[in-house]
Amino acid sequence: MLTAPPPQTPSATAPPPEQPPLPAGYTILALETSCDETAAALVRDGRVIVANVVASQMDAHRRYGGIVPEVASRQHILSLTPVLEEALAALPGGWDDVHAVAATYGPGLSGALLTGLNAAKAMAWQRGVPFIGVNHLEGHIYANWLNPSADQPLLPAPQFPAVALVVSGGHTLLVLMRGHGEYQLLGQTRDDAVGEAFDKVARILGLGYPGGPAIQQIAADVQQSAPLPRAWLRDTYDFSFSGLKTAVLHKVQEVQKQHQRIDSRSRRGRRTAASEPLPLPPTEAEPPATAPEPLAAQYVAQMAHAFQESVVDVLVAKTVDAAQHFGAVEILLAGGVAANTRLRSELERRAQLPVRFPPIWLCTDNAAMIAAAAYYRFDAGRQPDWSLDVRPNLPLR
Repeated sequence: MLTAPPPQTPSATAPPPEQPPLPAGYTILALETSCDETAAALVRDGRVIVANVVASQMDAHRRYGGIVPEVASRQHILSLTPVLEEALAALPGGWDDVHAVAATYGPGLSGALLTGLNAAKAMAWQRGVPFIGVNHLEGHIYANWLNPSADQPLLPAPQFPAVALVVSGGHTLLVLMRGHGEYQLLGQTRDDAVGEAFDKVARILGLGYPGGPAIQQIAADVQQSAPLPRAWLRDTYDFSFSGLKTAVLHKVQEVQKQHQRIDSRSRRGRRTAASEPLPLPPTEAEPPATAPEPLAAQYVAQMAHAFQESVVDVLVAKTVDAAQHFGAVEILLAGGVAANTRLRSELERRAQLPVRFPPIWLCTDNAAMIAAAAYYRFDAGRQPDWSLDVRPNLPLR
């Protein structure tokens, strides 16, 4: 029996299909699958959003209190085609109006990254258009170049030199940009990323997942709270949030122990009055039969407020100092935690120069930011070959 030959796939050494010159104001189709958002976007001229579609997996991961890599990878496979079709529906000519394809290749979850990267490379090869690999962190920074609405006049682009503060669930870093694609790392976290710290503290306080929005919401009505420690790490632009998280944990544990002691004395008093024998105290191998009582709502709100104030204070102080020291003309805020309204307002209040941040819907993972970064990469001639593979720990460079 005769069988059809297997379909040809791009190899590391194969030349790309012959590509016609790109027209002015060309459109890039981008995919973003680095973590738990399946996203596709179309961006024209590096700044105008034609379509930006995001399929969230939040409900699938909330029950686990965090991202499960295997679940994320499977969900990307299921969501990619619907997301692509919805994005392409915004182009009158469909695929004929796509001039290049881009995708995130790191950092992120390896299985999730593979889904978007392989799909993008296959589509670019089949259509005979350029393929551009993008650093996820670079994408967050370039969200500041996107025009919020295609119906509005094009806003002025950010100016160089600029200091960028990138804050997300997996990363916290401070970067000096002297031009497109020119990054000088000034500082980064030495332990927990700031978004990770938000999630862990929210879990300690019983606020659930994701932690950032929950802490911001409950802290909004608190005017003042007892201060928590700040890890300044003097003479460096590095950050540390692990000690702050531990301080919150110790304070919460102390409150829970006080409640247990009061409850134990109350039960002992009732049993003595009834002439009942007292039970033996639990041993180290035998934990108390009852779980700690839930924390009072007022206490949780005050602790959330104190934690947020400590984080914001350190982030803002180091960013403003770096901008002044290196002569930046703008400050760029980027990443999922850039959606925090307290961080935005405090950075604007304390900075002596313009502060720019994307609208909230462009702070979290999306593909429009990947398309924007891809445009400036391709414009500078930085196009990878077909051997490009995922880099889960890819640094910003």
